[in-house]
Amino acid sequence: MKTLLGRLGGAWNRVGDRPLAVAGLIAATTVLVAVIPRSVIAFLLFIGSLLTVYYSRLEGRYKLAITVLTLGVVLPGIGTLNPYYLDVAIQVGIYMALALGLNIVVGFAGLLDLGYVAFYATGAYVWAIFGSKQAANFIHGVNFPLSGDWFWLFLFLAVAAAATAGILLGLPVLRLKGDYLAIVTLGFGEIIRIVLNNLDKPVNITNGPNGITPIQSPAIFGYKLGKGIHYYFLVLLILLIIVAVAKRLERSRIGRAWEAIREDEVAAGAMGIPVVRMKLLAFAMGASFAGIMGAVFASKQTFIDPNSFSFMESIGVLAMVILGGMGSIPGALIGATCVVVLQLQVLKSLSDWFSQLRNTGVLNLPAQLEIAKYEKLVFGLVLIVMMIYRPTGLIPAERRKHELEHARGEDVEVPEPTGPAAPSVGTGVPGGDGRGLA
Repeated sequence: MKTLLGRLGGAWNRVGDRPLAVAGLIAATTVLVAVIPRSVIAFLLFIGSLLTVYYSRLEGRYKLAITVLTLGVVLPGIGTLNPYYLDVAIQVGIYMALALGLNIVVGFAGLLDLGYVAFYATGAYVWAIFGSKQAANFIHGVNFPLSGDWFWLFLFLAVAAAATAGILLGLPVLRLKGDYLAIVTLGFGEIIRIVLNNLDKPVNITNGPNGITPIQSPAIFGYKLGKGIHYYFLVLLILLIIVAVAKRLERSRIGRAWEAIREDEVAAGAMGIPVVRMKLLAFAMGASFAGIMGAVFASKQTFIDPNSFSFMESIGVLAMVILGGMGSIPGALIGATCVVVLQLQVLKSLSDWFSQLRNTGVLNLPAQLEIAKYEKLVFGLVLIVMMIYRPTGLIPAERRKHELEHARGEDVEVPEPTGPAAPSVGTGVPGGDGRGLA
């Protein structure tokens, strides 16, 4: 096995810096999906080929060109062959945005949030209430539902509402850390779900457990954008903006302040960092990413209810962040892709395959052993394996990787400089500059 991996690694080193080789690999897997559009293995190979763009040693312009062609032309083309793949891509994009938002709170600022789905629900209900006839129950004199042209305004309102909810969550938990913070945020998420479930009386605002339907699709000058291809490009555009904002925050003074708070809150405060303001900003920014995708989710599904935003949704997004690598933007994207594809493609296909074998009499397995019923068990096993063998995640952040290596004592000693003129800083001896620490 090591020999095979070594040969594959050597082959990749020879072609990893050639644009035609990388593009050819993507083209080959695309043809495979076109020939076998219902093959899960072919689709997984196509997704795997996309990783070669990230790991290749191509120049930035080549990576950008291949990425634009793949996401803008190839993947939508695959979606026309099998619309289910397009739906999977939309779900992946939505959860990528959620993972990036939670990564700001958990990965950058070090604040464990188990109620993250509450912000997702906030954004979804902002558009669902006004994009359906539900608002007519408590607002009179206006014709509801609002047309799809209003959707674009409500995207910004969803961001504002979710960010406000994030600040409201952050205010009472500023002094909490670790397990206490996790418990309080978990309770916040459950409170939001229960409120949505019971806010149908005395004034019917959310329609309670019955949910809200139908919800209007977005529109531009009256032209409805309700098809899968429309949502694909909408989610892709929003995701690109979110990635750009997240990278900008990571490299800014705000991102460095979040990292300082994560490492040592007391030391960060002593160095003049406004800890309270930075924590609230982390909650607000992370929540805003979830809010905007919540509005998109509501319009795409045309139906939502409180059960769509359960506690397990928060756990699923947290699993994506941990799997990809906390504090890593590429890791959050890869983690979301792996979890969604595993859930919607691999486990579902295996469950259907075993069902066919059971129906044809090849296997005599009881219904209790269906793989789909053990989805959470599979996710748990994956996380356990990751924590044991790769605790930094699939694509770890550099700082996180160095921290764990140092904790394990794996840091490599730097050899002393050799040579007749080896410098010695701040000693005042021959070979130094004689100026001490000045």
